[in-house]
Amino acid sequence: MCCLVALLGLICPRVVLFLVWLFNPAFINAAYPNFLVPLLGFIFLPLTTLAYAWAFTFEGGAGSGAGVMVIIIAVLLDIGSWGGGAGSGAGKKAA
Repeated sequence: MCCLVALLGLICPRVVLFLVWLFNPAFINAAYPNFLVPLLGFIFLPLTTLAYAWAFTFEGGAGSGAGVMVIIIAVLLDIGSWGGGAGSGAGKKAA
């Protein structure tokens, strides 16, 4: 079941973040001190928000080696998803 949630987190991280918060709020509340940071993460960097909560909860803190690598990869995937449509030809003029 955990692998299914992780796979869905890569496909639709906002849905998974909402479901994790709905069914296991202690997972998110343990990693973040207030509600504002996860809310902004839900809007701008959903995969990074999930990765930080996972690293904080399961890797013994976000400062561990594996936790840092997971967070860096999540940030790169989130930033890469912003520019995903740039190379597809959207907005280019037909010659």
